[in-house]
Amino acid sequence: EKLAMMAISRLQSLPRGDIGLLCNTVVENVRELTGYDRVMVYKFHEDNHGEVFAEIKRSDLEPYVGLHYPATDIPQAARFLFMQNRVRMICDFTAAPVKVIQSEELMQPVCLVGSTLRAPHGCHAQYMGNMGSISSLVMAVIIKENDGDRGESGRNSMKLWGLVVCHHTSPRAVPFPLRHACEFLMQAFGLQLSMELQLAAQLTAKHIIRIHTLLCDMFLRDGPVGIVTQSPSIMDLVNCDGAAVYYGGMCRMLGVTPTEAQIKNIAEWLLEYHGDSIGLKTDSLIDAGYPSAPYLGDAVCGMAAARIGSKDFMFWFRSHTAKELKWGGAKHHPDDKDDGRRMHPSISLKAFLDMVKRRSLPWENVEIDAIHSLQLILRGSFQNIDDSGAKAMVYAWRNDLIFQGIDKLRSVATETVHVIETATAPIFAVNSNGLVNGWNAKVAELTGLPVGEAMGKSLVQNLVSEESVETVEKMLYNALR
Repeated sequence: EKLAMMAISRLQSLPRGDIGLLCNTVVENVRELTGYDRVMVYKFHEDNHGEVFAEIKRSDLEPYVGLHYPATDIPQAARFLFMQNRVRMICDFTAAPVKVIQSEELMQPVCLVGSTLRAPHGCHAQYMGNMGSISSLVMAVIIKENDGDRGESGRNSMKLWGLVVCHHTSPRAVPFPLRHACEFLMQAFGLQLSMELQLAAQLTAKHIIRIHTLLCDMFLRDGPVGIVTQSPSIMDLVNCDGAAVYYGGMCRMLGVTPTEAQIKNIAEWLLEYHGDSIGLKTDSLIDAGYPSAPYLGDAVCGMAAARIGSKDFMFWFRSHTAKELKWGGAKHHPDDKDDGRRMHPSISLKAFLDMVKRRSLPWENVEIDAIHSLQLILRGSFQNIDDSGAKAMVYAWRNDLIFQGIDKLRSVATETVHVIETATAPIFAVNSNGLVNGWNAKVAELTGLPVGEAMGKSLVQNLVSEESVETVEKMLYNALR
């Protein structure tokens, strides 16, 4: 316990804002406590594939840090078990399993899920052999997740963020007191990691608001061309390989993108097959049903599209995953085959590598939120404006803003719009005529009335029940007086 407390004290003394340093310190502490040849922090990504995020090892062992592994290497069933039983030790995977003999009076078989001494599954034993490990100790890293980010009233839930994995090249057993100390260390690590992730989310939110403000400023000054040709550009909003704005039948591109003709074709496809939608995100244009996707090659696999006008779009593009990530896994023999009864990790990995060459990195929730917020801000600029008058509208706004000298107010207004659109409380707005000109996502969810249908309607005549008309009219009169 003293060793565990010293390790926890070391974690708590680390400077804030460096998740990598936190994970590196954890693997050092665990190796000092347990003596395993290799200790890794294994992180789960949003699409459930894993990454060796930090590692400390014996000098003669092959490094695994930076390698990514398919989600099937640690199935969902195994992840569920780690939420229940947070420490799993295998002393020697080569040891012959001992059959459990139970009383005939028992109606159900004995469940060994929570047992430290249960034998490993045959597939996992083979996987350990492929990696050159005889024994292992695996501990769950569980963090607090704020459900408010998903619109579920802001309560906290627990989430399996990853694992701390220990490998040894010979049989090794860790006594219970030491395992208990490691489990205590994992609890402290999970709490510290939760705080670091919250801090990172706050910094990301600030970055997004800053980019939103600058992009909207450029849009008001220079029109849609400005958010592609100047810095920062829409590429700086999210992680991507290329971006484009399709506006008024013209196309501006930045980075790795399809050709102008191909982007026009994508826009036509979106209008024809996703005309009722305000956008589309996919990590595989082939799977999304875009018929010309094979002609885009490996350069463009994933796409996020946001509609900002009747026929106008912003696009973000990503290349295939195999170009971005270093995938690793068990070595395999050419004669190894899945026989339908027993899974071979090596074959599973090969199939996965063939698949990801047709996919990009998945779009994270925070990235889609950032795109959606920018889309909502820019869509308001196109409301009720036809293509022929759009350029005049932009320059009229520019001259008016210069005349009034309200650059600072414009930035504040942009941030305010972002806060309103992403708020978990229902918020709507009306103009001086009582017509709806603001309708955030939460009020749309509660009323069942989409933004497009609510905008421009009379609050009193179209949306309020008859018994409330008089009360609402008085409220509007007092508010607008």
